[in-house]
Amino acid sequence: MMEFDLHIHSKFSFDSVLEPKTILKVARKKGLSGIAITDHNTIKGAIEALKMHPNDLFIICGAEIETEYGDILGLFLNEEIKSRSFLNVVDEIKEQGGLVILPHPFKRNKEIRDEIIKNIDAIEGLNARTPRILNIRAQELAKANNLPVTAGSDAHFAFEIGRARTIIKKDVNDIEDIKQAIKKHGQTSIVGTESSEYVECFSQIIKMFRRKEFNLLPLIIRKVMWISASKVIKKLKR
Repeated sequence: MMEFDLHIHSKFSFDSVLEPKTILKVARKKGLSGIAITDHNTIKGAIEALKMHPNDLFIICGAEIETEYGDILGLFLNEEIKSRSFLNVVDEIKEQGGLVILPHPFKRNKEIRDEIIKNIDAIEGLNARTPRILNIRAQELAKANNLPVTAGSDAHFAFEIGRARTIIKKDVNDIEDIKQAIKKHGQTSIVGTESSEYVECFSQIIKMFRRKEFNLLPLIIRKVMWISASKVIKKLKR
C-alpha cells in the first residue's frame, strides 16, 4: 500500500509560508509515497517542486480553486485554471486530463447541489483542518453517491504534512496509475487525525500580514476566544 497527502499548501498560497523544498523534505521524513501541492488558485507551488526532480516522491500538480459554490481541488494539472466559475473550472480541469475533487464539502461550500455531485470525481472524506463531525458527513456523502474518497492534511505548516493520508491499495508505477487508482471507486481508503482548531487561526494571521488586511484581526481574536470557550464548556460538561 502507498500513502499520499493530497492537499498541501506552499508559500504561493496567501496563508502559508511553506517552501516547496521543505514540503518535499518533510514528506520524505513522514514516509509518504507522494504528495499533491494544491495552492489557492495557482499551480506555482507544485511547479516549483517538480523542478527539483525528486525521484523518491510522486509529485501531483494541483490547485484549490475558489468558485461560487465553494472550493474545488484540481489534481493532475499542467496549466493554471483561469476561471472561477464552477462549471468552467470543472471543464478546464478535465480538459487537462485532471481530476475534480470536492474538498471539505461541509466546511465552506455554500451548498452541495446535484450539479456539484454530477461533475466531481471524488470527495475529500478526511481533511485534517476540518472538525471530525464534518469529515464524517463528507464520508457519508461520498458513500451515498458511490464516489471515491481522498484525504489530505490541508497543511499550511510543516508539522501538519501527512496528518491525513490517502491510501492506495496497490503499487503504482507512475502518475497515471495514481490518477486511475483515485478515480476508481474502492481502490483508496483514508486514515489520519484532525489538527488542532487553533492551527487555522495562525494561517489567518499570516494571511492578514501578507495582504495587509488588518481589519481581520478582530475576527481572528473572536475565533480564538470561541474555540477556547468551547473547549472549557466541553470540559465542564464531563
